[in-house]
Amino acid sequence: MFWGGFYLDPYGIIFLLPALIFAMYAQFKVQSTFHKYLQVPSKSGLTGAQVARRILDDAGLYDVAVELTHGHLTDHYDPRRRVMRLSRDVYYGTSLASLGVAAHETGHALQHKENYIPLTVRNQLFPVASIGSTMAFPLFFLGLIFGVPGISDTLMNLGIWLFAAAVAFQVVTLPVEFNASSRAVKMLVARGYIDKDEVSRTRAVLNAAALTYVAAAAVAALQLLRLILLRNARRD
Repeated sequence: MFWGGFYLDPYGIIFLLPALIFAMYAQFKVQSTFHKYLQVPSKSGLTGAQVARRILDDAGLYDVAVELTHGHLTDHYDPRRRVMRLSRDVYYGTSLASLGVAAHETGHALQHKENYIPLTVRNQLFPVASIGSTMAFPLFFLGLIFGVPGISDTLMNLGIWLFAAAVAFQVVTLPVEFNASSRAVKMLVARGYIDKDEVSRTRAVLNAAALTYVAAAAVAALQLLRLILLRNARRD
């Protein structure tokens, strides 16, 4: 819809506002839950780094290093360099939150070792998804604003397809993260790093973290729907 020489986006608030509120809630939830259980020491007294190292060694992943990284909740497994990087709270921490996050990242290393299909698909999507998340909106809105027959539709469609790759990446991330969390709890209990009465609190940390991925996927999916509706309205 054009008005006074400007394009009005009727779908921005309708679709994006609820998703953004959900994303803000998810971020608040993970921060508050992690901080809460960061204050609850595990009965084992082991640090996150010790737990990660032991699980990796038990799986024969002696070549995967466990390193300290800067920042808060910046924990991740790097499959290219075969390195697990843990934030200070997790690396040195002995809390249930520390052990849960460390075991979760170890779950990703095990997925990599086993060629877990969703992880493989996500890694293959990553290059296209990176381009899509960067280029999709500039291309789409160039086509939307400049009404050149043929070229406009091509730019909008290209933007939609590129962003669809980014959405696919977010969606396939969900089973990767849920599986890593499920593995984490099972490994912690099986090896005696947490007791059964500590399971629900450890799982609460991992569930809160998983919510952020659900929110990211929801925001991306609604953005894609918004682009499709804007394209169709432009054609009308």
